[in-house]
Amino acid sequence: MANAGEARSGTGKWMALTAALLGWMFDGLEMGLFPLVARPALIDLGVPSADVANWLGIITALFLVGAATGGVLFGWLGDRIGRVRAMMLSVLTYALVSGMAGFATEAWQVGALRFLAALGMGGEWSLGVALINEIWPDRSRAFLAGLIGAAANVGYLFIALIGRGLATYVLEIKAWLVDTGLPENWVHYLFSSDNSGWRLLMMMGALPALLTFFIRLFVPESHRWEHERQRGATSHWANHDLLAVLLGAGAACGIVVLWAVKLPLFMQILGTLVGLAIVTGGYMYPVALYIRRAALATPANRLPWRSTLGMMFLAACLSGVALLGTWGSIQQAPSFADELVEKEFHNEFNHLLLKMSRERIPQQQQYKQIAEFRNQQKEAQATARSDTQISSSVGAIVGTILAALAAGWLGRRITYCVLCLGSMAIIPTIFLTPDTVDLRFLLFSFLGGALTASFYGWLPLYLPELFQTRIRATGQGFGFNFGRILAAIGVLQLGNLKELVRPRGWGLAEVCSMLSAIYLVGIVLIWFAPETKGKPLPE
Repeated sequence: MANAGEARSGTGKWMALTAALLGWMFDGLEMGLFPLVARPALIDLGVPSADVANWLGIITALFLVGAATGGVLFGWLGDRIGRVRAMMLSVLTYALVSGMAGFATEAWQVGALRFLAALGMGGEWSLGVALINEIWPDRSRAFLAGLIGAAANVGYLFIALIGRGLATYVLEIKAWLVDTGLPENWVHYLFSSDNSGWRLLMMMGALPALLTFFIRLFVPESHRWEHERQRGATSHWANHDLLAVLLGAGAACGIVVLWAVKLPLFMQILGTLVGLAIVTGGYMYPVALYIRRAALATPANRLPWRSTLGMMFLAACLSGVALLGTWGSIQQAPSFADELVEKEFHNEFNHLLLKMSRERIPQQQQYKQIAEFRNQQKEAQATARSDTQISSSVGAIVGTILAALAAGWLGRRITYCVLCLGSMAIIPTIFLTPDTVDLRFLLFSFLGGALTASFYGWLPLYLPELFQTRIRATGQGFGFNFGRILAAIGVLQLGNLKELVRPRGWGLAEVCSMLSAIYLVGIVLIWFAPETKGKPLPE
């Protein structure tokens, strides 16, 4: 592995940046994968169409909980054993487990594997952010933060393009695989009966495993972390502290189960509050013990524990607003596009039945026309999902870079406030204005991706500026990923909110629009945060 001195060299900096960008790109691929294949995968696994939305919320919530736990777990590990080694382990975790989801036979198995894969994904984000901010000079932070957010959305775009190609050329791909000698039953298994190819896409999640070799060989360790290790500051982390993190993760999963089963509302609310208290305590416990040990060992160089814990909670709330806004809105856009196309084809199907009845077409020919119609519908739905995700991904790439640069020019607080206002305006526009997947809908998806994802260029810039080097990976890992717990609880309410508004004739569009009100919290909260523009990274 490259040494710390190389981290300050041109080669070391660029190797670290390349590894981090590739890691974030694969993170985005993982996040974009399931929304793209969720409906066909769940239906293929036996979930009734009416229950797909509930299962989608449960699996998404488990993924967010796993990412939150992984951020704390691998963030702790990064402060304990170094950014590079911990990042290598995190990438290996999410790559191998994600690929296994392609072999799932039941919906709950997909949820469990998505949870485990998210452990590594959440850890990679916080470790990569800490490593890049510590290796590169302060003047580059804004641009690098934009690249961090853009890289994740390149992965999101990449999987959408693959899904688009698969939907268009599925028959040709299947024929090619058979011609290469792959048994026909294997090909049928990979593409399932509806030709969606969701298993094949899931298995592609194992590709990032190759990145671990690159990290191991070429990426230098953070010289700031090396300095802290030489001072003995990293020895104040203890292995048994992780038991509290595991307890917190169990409580977070318990919250998901509470909302997944049918229980009285007061029990669900009470259980959620108790679970949140356990999660918070479990995730904070290692930090509290670290601060205590460090204070006893080096009384003259104490961490300001009140402000450190306060910054962690503040970072969690700011991240939670952004994450809930994204997962409760723009992440649902592909499914919403799927619903729009399904409604269009439903009307066309009724016209087809009426036409066949009037023309008295023979029954065998009717079956053939209906089968052709259904194949066209499936292809149109897959294309609509992919096109929507492509549009939002391209917007997100542009938005993350511009948001980070704007934060460097205008300041962190005003930029966050403007992003909240823009996101709150665009979400209802996406879901309430169009009634078909046309150019206008795709343009709105582009703008929605640009605004709601822009926070992921802002957060990598701002969160590292809140914490000292010896606790940076843990602090920002908690801040960003505990926000995912809050987002998970919000996403779980999608199904409940849909049931609540169903008597009014409302659906997913109205629920996602209602959830955009969460940005009001961010508009108020950001003014309690410190302005860090022009200040060096804390040592």
